[in-house]
Amino acid sequence: MPFQAHVSAAKAAVDALSNVLAIEEGPHGIRSNVIAPGPIADTEGMDRLGPKGEVKTNLNGSPTGRMGTVSDIANSTVFLFSDAAAYITGQVIAVDGGTWHQQGGGILPYPQSVLDPASVMHLIKPRL
Repeated sequence: MPFQAHVSAAKAAVDALSNVLAIEEGPHGIRSNVIAPGPIADTEGMDRLGPKGEVKTNLNGSPTGRMGTVSDIANSTVFLFSDAAAYITGQVIAVDGGTWHQQGGGILPYPQSVLDPASVMHLIKPRL
């Protein structure tokens, strides 16, 4: 994303630090993971950087069709602190409704191209 070099560098540093801590502190019984939130409604980040005028709970282009909530992030945190995640360390957990997989955009509009393929056939160059 343009104009986000400083944020990208900081996020990469946090990910790298977590990986090193997983290796160095693992023998001491300490696990280190990162939660990478996607668009989360009603947060400072979305208020500043999110699309203006969009319904805050809707996110066109997300496989889940909605923005995340603060509760989605809280639930992933509870999971990572639980015994259910006792064997997880050194991971970046994307809690983003699948938006990470939409990086770079696509040639066809999403989710319209999946839900109604016939409606986008005019956008596909036929093979000869």
